[in-house]
Amino acid sequence: MPSLLLALDNDVDAWRAVQVTGKMTAAADRLVPMLGRRLADVELTDPRWESTASTILRSLAELGDPAALPVLTTTLGSAVRQGVSSTTRAALAAVSAFGPDAASTVDTIRSLTTDDQVRSSAIAALWAIGRDHTDVVPLLHDLLRQGNTAEMMDAANVLSEIGPPATAVVPRLRDLLTHDYEWVRVHAASALWAIAGEESVLDTLLQAWALNPATGNFVVTCLDRMGPAAAPALPELLAQLALPRRGGRYGGIVDDEQLQRTGREVVARFA
Repeated sequence: MPSLLLALDNDVDAWRAVQVTGKMTAAADRLVPMLGRRLADVELTDPRWESTASTILRSLAELGDPAALPVLTTTLGSAVRQGVSSTTRAALAAVSAFGPDAASTVDTIRSLTTDDQVRSSAIAALWAIGRDHTDVVPLLHDLLRQGNTAEMMDAANVLSEIGPPATAVVPRLRDLLTHDYEWVRVHAASALWAIAGEESVLDTLLQAWALNPATGNFVVTCLDRMGPAAAPALPELLAQLALPRRGGRYGGIVDDEQLQRTGREVVARFA
């Protein structure tokens, strides 16, 4: 903490300090005001500050202190007015982390659900804060039918959180199990399992994993949620765990270790 505070106070490698402040939740009362002042000084329309704004927003969300909400709300409003879509998306994600405590932002967020640049982020935020499935499921259904691949995946992720109340989208999710892009297929399969518990999605998940090893973390996480229904995947899972190296998300060590931990938890259930 002394080193972080020194960096933030004196602006010496502050950009490095900001990246880890979100982990220091015990010191949120000291860090939130400092990060808030730093965020207020960011020139949102200057591309050179884009990553800085996003990093500060993420750190404030991770700290989880409601005292950050005023500066987050102000930043969201400024980003919207100035048309900075990247910062708008980051701010939406940040206020979403506070759930119902961020209810004051709902009107702004709702106005963004028709903005092509940020609509999937806005709809996700609307669910995180309002928790009204009757409000967001129709919007998510539209994304599944008309959105690009990234928006389809975002929509499927939110639908996975909503679960059974989103049954209206089940036919569209079934259609997406044959989409050209394997990432869309695995996200649709995960949502379909969460909503309807359809065990047929297992084939989609395993085929996508075989085609693209980068889907491994996502697939194994879904297998974990499936419980006993994931039993037919056990041979493939054991074969993957026996490899000296898996593909996994980004092929990184941290992601591979997470894949192995989750995979072993799944296997242990059938031991």
